[in-house]
This record gives sequence, C-alpha cells and structure tokens, in this order.
Amino acid sequence: MAKPEAYPALEQVAAWLTHHHGAEITDLAALSGGFWSSAYAYQVGEEALVLRLSEMAEGFAIDRAAMRFSGPNLPVPRVIDVGQAFGLHYAISVRHYGRFIETTAASEGGKVGDALATLLQALRAVPTAKTDRVVWYDASEAANISWHSWLLNGLQDNAEDVVSGWRAKLAEQPEIDDLFQRCEARIHELLPACPERRDLVHGDLLHQNVLVSEDGGVVTAVFSWKCSALGDFLYDVAWCTFWSDWHPGIAAANIWQRTLSAPDLTPADLENAALRHHCYELQIGASHLGWNVWTNNQKELEAVAKKLERSLKKGPMRGAN
Repeated sequence: MAKPEAYPALEQVAAWLTHHHGAEITDLAALSGGFWSSAYAYQVGEEALVLRLSEMAEGFAIDRAAMRFSGPNLPVPRVIDVGQAFGLHYAISVRHYGRFIETTAASEGGKVGDALATLLQALRAVPTAKTDRVVWYDASEAANISWHSWLLNGLQDNAEDVVSGWRAKLAEQPEIDDLFQRCEARIHELLPACPERRDLVHGDLLHQNVLVSEDGGVVTAVFSWKCSALGDFLYDVAWCTFWSDWHPGIAAANIWQRTLSAPDLTPADLENAALRHHCYELQIGASHLGWNVWTNNQKELEAVAKKLERSLKKGPMRGAN
C-alpha cells in the first residue's frame, strides 16, 4: 500500500489532469479511496470523472476487463484510460453517484434487500461456461485452477503475494491461531459439498465497493473486481451474511432467506446450500484473520475472531436442504 506521502498534493493532481485532458478541470475533490488506492473526483466540461492512483496496476486492468459484465442491474463503471503518473499507476473512469451500501440503516433493510437481491441475481445471470477459468481475468496456465483450489488458496500464506508473512504473525496469538486451524479443518470437511460452478462472484461486496441510490433501493455502481472469480454464487451471499454484524442495513436485508426464495434458482442450484454457505463464511472469516494481523489491526482481528467462533459453533444456516 502506498503511504500517504506517496500520493501527490491536490494542486499537483489538478495540474496533471489539466495537461492530460488538454482542458480546464473543475470541482476537483479527494474521495475516500480504497486500501490500495487514492481517488479524486472532478469534471471536464459536463463529464464527471474519477482518477484513481495506486502502486499496483493489476486492479485497474481487472476493473477495465470487468466492464464486459456491465448491464442494467450490474452497473460497472467504464474505465476510459489507464497509465502511469506521479510514479504510480492511474485509472480514469466515469463517475457514478450514490452512497456506500454499508452505510445503510436497519430501517432501510427492505429496500437494501431488494437492491442486493437484484444485484446478486444479475451476477448469476452473466453468461459463463463450465470450461471457463475460475480466475477469469488471468489467461496464464497457473490461473487454471479449480473452485476448491481458489478457496483454499485464500488460506495460504504465499511469499510471492503482496499480503504475505501473516501466518507467522497469527501463530504469535495462540487462541486465534487455534481458531484458524479449526476453521481450516472444517472447510476441508465441507469442500465436497461445494460444486464446481462458474457463476460470476464479485468476492468483495461491501467495503466501499458498492454504491446504492439515496433511498437504498437500487445499486448504482459496483467497483473493485480484483477479488472476483467464477465460482459458486453463494460465496457473495456468505460475504453479505458474514459481515452483517458490522452493517445494520445488510443484516436487516435478510439476504439468506431472499436467496433461498430467489425466482431464478432451482432446487439443483440450492443443493447443499447450507453446507456451501457455511464453508464460505468460514473461509471468508479465516482469510480475514490473516488480513487483519497483516495490517496490524488488532481490534478488527479480535472482532472477526469473535464472529468466526460464533459461526463455527452455530454451524450451517437453517432454511435450506
């Protein structure tokens, strides 16, 4: 992650954008960026755009490739330019408006549930084939892995990854390390119930990656596709339910029951749904133990561990076969 001082001052950004577009820019303002990037909103004439800067180019390339998934209920911002500036990588995209879905309140659960259910159905509706790669944006042979392997890779500390060295740090906290190992063992037990599907999975819904309209009822943008894959649609459902303790609006959306009654899903689609969903919740939680110890976020590490312990003890959700 780039340190704050690695990003240019607003005046530098203004000068660069003016030169880049060959036109006056207006309404330049810093936005709340993601963990890996810094973002700035601005206008060129009547066009509203966003500039993002990052040390890594891969995420921008994936976002650009993900434009092919865009549709009426799956609004993927159009990336119009990528390149290098300020010693960093940049992407310029069309600005979408709304508020982050995790800011919604419990009282908005009905509308948020409608928005999420519509989004998840749109993800499921994206045409794919059983022969498609799980890592859809990587044509290398190394990316030709199974859905099961993709899940297990999220629990591995790979020295070649940017996020590495977390396993040893986790071992320094025996109780949390024991929880990780118990979850890992349970995930291996549950994997046979998880089918080798090839649904479009965003893999990082929430966390400032989904905008909704002011009334919370319509998704207006889906950002950041670097964690996406072609796998089991229930992974995104598990993402929403696992993080629901943090977000009242998501908790009130009742997305698990909505999924079980979704009109586009058949009994075959929902076979072993509870076991699959449980496996994915455990994988999400266990992988985020690693993330939070790597980012030295002890408070969040303990909160995730607490949620994960409850999920492990509770077992599969009710209401499905």
